[in-house]
Amino acid sequence: MKLMKLMKWLIPVAAIAGMSHTAQAETITIAMVNNGDMVRMQKLADDFTSKNPGIDLEWVTLEENILRQRVTTDIATNGGQYDVMTIGTYEVPIWAKQGWLVALDDLGDDYDIDDLLPAIRGGLSMDGSLFAAPFYGESSMVMYRTDLMSKAGLEMPDAPTWSFIADAAHKMTDKANEVYGICLRGKAGWGENMALLTAMSNSFGARWFDENWMPQFDSEAWSETLNFYLNVLKDAGPPGVSSNGFNENLALFQTGKCGMWIDATVAASFVTNPAESQVADKVGFALAPDTGLGKRGNWLWAWSLAVPAGSKKIDAAKKFVAWATNKDYLALVASKEGWANVPPGTRASLYENAEYLAAAPFAQKTLESINAADPNNPTVDPVPYVGVQFVAIPEFQGIATAVGQQFAAALAGQMSAEQALQNAQALTLRQMKKSRYIK
Repeated sequence: MKLMKLMKWLIPVAAIAGMSHTAQAETITIAMVNNGDMVRMQKLADDFTSKNPGIDLEWVTLEENILRQRVTTDIATNGGQYDVMTIGTYEVPIWAKQGWLVALDDLGDDYDIDDLLPAIRGGLSMDGSLFAAPFYGESSMVMYRTDLMSKAGLEMPDAPTWSFIADAAHKMTDKANEVYGICLRGKAGWGENMALLTAMSNSFGARWFDENWMPQFDSEAWSETLNFYLNVLKDAGPPGVSSNGFNENLALFQTGKCGMWIDATVAASFVTNPAESQVADKVGFALAPDTGLGKRGNWLWAWSLAVPAGSKKIDAAKKFVAWATNKDYLALVASKEGWANVPPGTRASLYENAEYLAAAPFAQKTLESINAADPNNPTVDPVPYVGVQFVAIPEFQGIATAVGQQFAAALAGQMSAEQALQNAQALTLRQMKKSRYIK
């Protein structure tokens, strides 16, 4: 009798325990770069969890270099530590080819994948499938002082040539008053001076490799690129330019010391913000320059969300990626933070939104700059690689950093352009032979 009563009591308890286990939330781990847009996303994530009560979020927020190291190690070893990764346009084609990323062609009926800007989508796709969903996109363009341009008796074209840029830089320079006609990245690094110079070289008809992976730094086009870069900065650039990267040039421009600055489109919101920039009401925008060969000197980049193949929670991870990169998320940010703070550069519909266009006077040039970049056909002559300001092969980071050191040394006057190019050719050739791209 007592046993029967005990059994009657145990059965509902076991059922309740089973129900509790069934209702337990699934936790996905997100590796995230610590930039402002990503931090804002984390703050707004209650919107996701309220709509997906069966999914909890665990955040791992890291500085860019540390993030790259950790996610690369995890995905290469199929570690499964992360379910969603923040990665860049450089990694996507390499990792997709290795089979390390989950295809994202099924992010929901309301995702509107065709709304993604073609240039951004192309850099994140392989064989027609999307392997990372763009959260934030950028290109590069000319930011210039309208007052100094007018003072020099010039008018900036919407699509200038490099010759015009050189002439304007010379005429806008007033070194006695610490005003320099042009500011460009000089700091060594594959994502610093080589991002600028690689994109710039495309417009001069240069390329990193020919169709057989032979390095091309001994070409006339690379000589023209590097000599132009060195000469214009020597004539019209600020002192110590070989130490200047994005942040240093941003500070120079905001304090009124740059006539022109060619850099990331994301900087436009900083240089036009009266709270941060002394020249906020005197800034104009133009497309990155060309030489008439059909390619402009602008790059293409996106911070994107990807699902590693090693994840055990792929369906939940895809739901999060869809939430963070769809049109509804942009509207959510706008409702909380204003349209000026919406992550830019990913969706065509954003650039058709009157409220956004009114809040961001640089929006149209940003869109035109992104659309002018073609990661699948980045150069005048054919190449075997994908990427505008980078070459999407694993060896590129190391090679380009070493080449960047040679070019920074030439900028600092430690060697000639010819010697820097010879060194670049030799070290790139050595690594490509070592990696068996060529015999």
